[in-house]
Amino acid sequence: MIYSTATVPVNPEGEIPLTREQLWKGLVLKARDARLFLPPGACTRCEVVSDGEEVIIREATILGDDLKEIITFEPQAKVSFHQFKGPREGVIVNEVLEGDDGSLHLKFYGLLGLRNAEPGSEQERQEQAAMDSEERGYKRALLSTLARTRALVREGRI
Repeated sequence: MIYSTATVPVNPEGEIPLTREQLWKGLVLKARDARLFLPPGACTRCEVVSDGEEVIIREATILGDDLKEIITFEPQAKVSFHQFKGPREGVIVNEVLEGDDGSLHLKFYGLLGLRNAEPGSEQERQEQAAMDSEERGYKRALLSTLARTRALVREGRI
């Protein structure tokens, strides 16, 4: 089993501040088309095949893997990506947190199993390292999501 987590401040000094509502709109757009929010080239295909207010189903190719996901929304708080087809199965969550001082943070956490891999195998250790890495990991995806959301705010699209 692979577990990974990362948390980043939404409004670090020197950046255009985002409100919770703006961040939420960005996360919903990301769920509908990850190509716009993940680092360049990370997502090469993203198609919503079933669309609802609280749940969507999408098919995507992310980091070369073909995935099918059920995505659930807890408005203004959490987007959960339930992977059920692809090399992994499990859940990835993007959660908006608020500190005691009112500061916003974006948290990623994921619990995934690799299909056809033995627990504790080298394949599982490599996948864990990739999820936690600065180059390919989910912290990078959080930072990319925030950057793209800020760009959309600047363009007046959010």
